[in-house]
Amino acid sequence: MDDPHYLSGLQLAGRRVVMVGGGSVAQRRLPRLLRAGARVELVSPHTTPSVSAMADAGELVWHERRYAEGDLADAWYALACTDDPEVNAAVCAEAERERVFCVRADEGESGSAVTPASGRHGGLLFGVLSGGEPLRSAAVRDSILDALHAGTVLDGRAPRTDDTELPGVALVGGGPGDPDLITVRGRRLLSRADVVVVDRLAPRELLDELAPEVEVVDAAKIPYGRAASQDVINRTLVEKAQEGKFVVRLKGGDPYLFGRGFEEVQACVAAGVPVTMVPGITSAFAVPAVADVPVTHRGVAHEVVVVSGHVAPGDPRSLVDWSVLAGLRGTIVLMMGVERLPQFAAALLDGGRSADTPATVIEDGTMRTQRTLRSTLAKVADEAAAADVKPPAVIVFGPVAGLTR
Repeated sequence: MDDPHYLSGLQLAGRRVVMVGGGSVAQRRLPRLLRAGARVELVSPHTTPSVSAMADAGELVWHERRYAEGDLADAWYALACTDDPEVNAAVCAEAERERVFCVRADEGESGSAVTPASGRHGGLLFGVLSGGEPLRSAAVRDSILDALHAGTVLDGRAPRTDDTELPGVALVGGGPGDPDLITVRGRRLLSRADVVVVDRLAPRELLDELAPEVEVVDAAKIPYGRAASQDVINRTLVEKAQEGKFVVRLKGGDPYLFGRGFEEVQACVAAGVPVTMVPGITSAFAVPAVADVPVTHRGVAHEVVVVSGHVAPGDPRSLVDWSVLAGLRGTIVLMMGVERLPQFAAALLDGGRSADTPATVIEDGTMRTQRTLRSTLAKVADEAAAADVKPPAVIVFGPVAGLTR
């Protein structure tokens, strides 16, 4: 039998919506209702902490009691979300009498409305219904979103000149390496680029998804080898944007964490080129996480310091006080530190850090080639050299590096 539902978009802004029940279902449904501007009133003797926080922030009105006949008066839309079937049935019955469309969370087909699996992409909002198979609806929704993000399904946008989300340059953090870890917005903007200026550590597989006519500019800065001048990169971004092209600067990790991203923003602003920043998942925290190293842990570490290994301790260009770092008890995350690891380890030891401080080195984090070396501060440099560890690698010093599952 064909699905009997009729899809329609409701204009709920400023209109009274009543939700009965404050549990996990309410927690999932409320954000979209609030984003739509609905004037939500919640009826429930208790809520989850997140729902309570929404009420405390004034985003909704919480009636801290059980449902009572008459609660749906003057409502435009209702949701029965309790864990009591009798209460949900009573809410739906009142909704029927009041001619208010009502969603029943525990028995969808018994309500007068159902909530579709919905997705949002670049100004589009779409919903999927599958006749009582919510997992199927969600799977189809996710497939459509993936295709829209990848650009394999066209979103029918107006020409780029009418698209306020497409500035001259978008500075996009690509995440720690795995292409699935780029943000949704980053992937969407990448799919609409005319020019992509890409770093060596950006997720390479994403380039294969680009349309054939997209120009790819290699701005790889290979450690201890060939490097594109930052001035050349800045000039490329500006010149391509001034030609009327939409330029995505695709970088690894987060552009503002040792990525020189703000230098590129300043260059664009100085040239009058519109630029937007799309943060990325930083390797400093994500790479240790995938190697089972939490950079903080209750009762173990109360501070995290992320340090650049671009210059050695004692180098006149260094802005790091290694003696202070050595005196900390928490976590030190060292980026770009493979080549000078013996010097960094020695500086920490000289500053008084214990020789048996756990140390973990994660090479090619989040990638198929990921390797993890667990050691101590006194031994890590020799053991990393023996294992022929190569950059990129993230190095973690501190008690968290010794934790296990």
